[in-house]
Amino acid sequence: MKKNVGGLDRVLRIVIGLGLMALAATGLVGAWGWLGAIVLATGVFSFCGAYALIGANTCPVKSEVNPETL
Repeated sequence: MKKNVGGLDRVLRIVIGLGLMALAATGLVGAWGWLGAIVLATGVFSFCGAYALIGANTCPVKSEVNPETL
């Protein structure tokens, strides 16, 4: 799995996932709130299957270091 979730996107997924799960645990939302576990997992592992399907990527591009310039 190649990482395709980065930075702010990752932080938001973790916060929203935890929030949905907390709401489900307290009974403020229905059982669908446990879907927050999927949102949380995509943030923790920095990989989103939906992003992979559509070719999206929010990870910053890593530049390769040229040893001749060092």
